[in-house]
Amino acid sequence: MISKKTIILVLLIIFISTFWAGAVPVSAQAALPNGGESYSGEPLCMPGAYLQDPEDCVPFGPSQFLTEMAQQGIFYPLRPLPAAPPDPALNELSLRFAKINAEASEPMAVYASIQDASSSSNPTRYIPSGMLRFVSYTQTVDVDSKHFVQLRSGEWMRASPAGISVFQGLLFKSPPQTFFGWIVEASNPRSGPGYQYPLTSRNLYRNDVVQIYQVQEITGTEWYMIGLNEWVERRYIRQATVNNTPPEGVNTDRWIELNLYEQTMMVYENRQLVFATLMASGVEPYYTKPGLFQIYEKKPTETMTGAFAADKSDFYYLEDVPWTMYYDQARALHGAYWRTMFGYPQSHGCVNLSLGDAHWLYNWANEGDWVYVWDPSGQTPTDPALYNEGGA
Repeated sequence: MISKKTIILVLLIIFISTFWAGAVPVSAQAALPNGGESYSGEPLCMPGAYLQDPEDCVPFGPSQFLTEMAQQGIFYPLRPLPAAPPDPALNELSLRFAKINAEASEPMAVYASIQDASSSSNPTRYIPSGMLRFVSYTQTVDVDSKHFVQLRSGEWMRASPAGISVFQGLLFKSPPQTFFGWIVEASNPRSGPGYQYPLTSRNLYRNDVVQIYQVQEITGTEWYMIGLNEWVERRYIRQATVNNTPPEGVNTDRWIELNLYEQTMMVYENRQLVFATLMASGVEPYYTKPGLFQIYEKKPTETMTGAFAADKSDFYYLEDVPWTMYYDQARALHGAYWRTMFGYPQSHGCVNLSLGDAHWLYNWANEGDWVYVWDPSGQTPTDPALYNEGGA
């Protein structure tokens, strides 16, 4: 967002220039901003952006400023992205989820009745110990300030109802004219591309969408220009880069692109961007494997469980994972109700999405659609021998 002070200054310049140009014919002798031949005796142009040489006026003053901004993709008035989030109803599910509140090293007992569960007697089975354990439930009961949930099987156990992220990506009505991205950490822009520039007063919040007009690398750090005199360091932002050309091997005009470096998902149809969002892919050493794949199975819900570490310390148990689309062995695109932050690698190899984003993609995608996974930074290993079947 342009600061109020800057907007007032620009409007004042435009007003003075318009009044001046309208009241008294003004001539000028100077070179054009783009280095063309000088004009003699021509009036100043009316304020505006002149991306081509005008023939009957000199684009100085406000016009020169507006033209320089337009050459960077910034037009006045500011042009919003031609996009909006999908229907919020896509976040809704008939299922409810609860987190198992126990130490990672502690198996969790399941009981036939609330009486047995509240008295911790006669367990019917155990859910193994693990770092990530969630169940779906039908009702809750509190006994002595302790939360109990009834599973869809009718059994009972200790667990606490969990909230879900309502983050959603962007549906595009037409191609964006600028790059764009999401803020992934609350921050303030700097007035220039580097730490030596002061922080501005503008507050940026997680999941804010910003347009990106320039990228500069300063002493090994990338800086993104998101407005006039507003620059954000790369660690605070994830850039979505539009590429309408199908990846090599894609023989249709429909594909999904997963960018492991930026943690973005881009969806293309008829060689146009139709949807973009943040994701959470596999964290080291459980990387999401780069390559070209096809969705081979879609399932509205799927219980996912497994472990890859030798001591099983990374065991996960996730009931009724929604909107699951398998594309590479056990690796899938799916909703992740246990995630509250997207834009960072976090999974066991699957591509985690918010419930709303996964629901939209599930409705759009067909079995056989292409999934292109890549890392433009080259940091993700590509040797197939380093990958197991993958998981949630």
